[in-house]
Amino acid sequence: MYLVGLRLTGRAVVVVGGGRVLARRLETLLRSGADVVVVAPALHPVVARAAQEGRIRWEPRAYAPGDLAEAWYAMASTDSPEVNAAVVAEAETRRIFCVRADDGSAGQAVTPATGRRGEVQVGVLTGGDYRASRRLRDEFVKQLTRDGYS
Repeated sequence: MYLVGLRLTGRAVVVVGGGRVLARRLETLLRSGADVVVVAPALHPVVARAAQEGRIRWEPRAYAPGDLAEAWYAMASTDSPEVNAAVVAEAETRRIFCVRADDGSAGQAVTPATGRRGEVQVGVLTGGDYRASRRLRDEFVKQLTRDGYS
């Protein structure tokens, strides 16, 4: 993997699926300044609140080919492996990096376990061992806290 920070301010990030995965990642996406577009028939309460507040745009329907036309970055995070595969395939043809939540190895990108203390961000990738990534991330964030970052 090649770890990189994306400048998403003002850029469209299309998320197909409005459930738990997006609920966990939504604040980080919004903090990045991304224009988040969610394509999903239903939303997790956290995501629904963001839609009601106008912080994201919600397309209340199933995914359709062409939904990534304006995307700079995409996330396939539905409960359907077939839909997620279709999103990743569209991203591939459009040369858009896409994270696939149900099968990280099948997307063009993976989301590291991330943490933040003040302006310092850490991201950990461990080659697919997501529990180890989260554990190491937590240790790094604790160390930042001990070192006085807030």
